[in-house]
Amino acid sequence: MKILFITLGFLFAGFGLLGVLVPILPTTPFLLLASFFFARGSTRFHIWFTGTKLYKDHLDDFIKHRSMAKKTKISLLAFASTMLMIPLITVDVWALRIFILCLMVFKYYYFIFRIKTV
Repeated sequence: MKILFITLGFLFAGFGLLGVLVPILPTTPFLLLASFFFARGSTRFHIWFTGTKLYKDHLDDFIKHRSMAKKTKISLLAFASTMLMIPLITVDVWALRIFILCLMVFKYYYFIFRIKTV
């Protein structure tokens, strides 16, 4: 069972890393799942994961305080908005454009009103 948890930990850590690069994928939930599975699978892997730059940049403040620094919020929102603007401008499918706009509105709502700012 521990091998399954460790494997799932690496899988979700990979999805979380991919989520840093692709704004449509949610980074934080995948990294939270990775942390959960590493904690269940191996103390050594959990300690390693919580010491990585990926964890410290995206989850550490959120886990400790259920909040994010203003600088972190701004950088995440700016990067994600920039990446979402590319398909918004280049794609001619109106349904996809509306979906992207709804996603952007939800993203800003969530970051501004649901996550506390430190």
